[in-house]
Amino acid sequence: MKKPQNNYAFIDGNNLHLSVINIGWKLDYKKFRQYLIDKYLVVQAYYFIGKVPGMGQLYSDLQRYGFNLIFKPPIKDKHGSYKANVDAELVLQAMIDLNNYNGAVIVTSDGDFSCLVAYLEKAGKLERLLAASKGGCSRYLRIAAGSKVDYMDNLKSKLEYKK
Repeated sequence: MKKPQNNYAFIDGNNLHLSVINIGWKLDYKKFRQYLIDKYLVVQAYYFIGKVPGMGQLYSDLQRYGFNLIFKPPIKDKHGSYKANVDAELVLQAMIDLNNYNGAVIVTSDGDFSCLVAYLEKAGKLERLLAASKGGCSRYLRIAAGSKVDYMDNLKSKLEYKK
């Protein structure tokens, strides 16, 4: 009898948001959470994000949809925009939980995660890499994931936010 999957998602929140906008649509996070459950059997979905003033409603919504938010204090750049680099937090959480999940779904297009993806693949713990589009996904990340890469650019009809 096959053991039921117990997969965790580790989501680079800002990268996901900007990457989907870059391919021309807006993500419905409620539908996305359900997609992670249905497609990848994700029982725990960590969403790494900067804690920016005035975004409380977004944070509440994400939690209500079933995401476990991991916050990083942001800094302001010279233009006054907020920036929160969540890379270390995502990698650390994936390693802390390594023995708690069967497979990891890494949601990003950022090549900085290629070493994590390569490690998880070698350890037999990479379920999938989910990137917004092949064109926007780091080549190093695609190489690290091998055949375990899915892209969201063909999911617009399923996951697009509509008012």
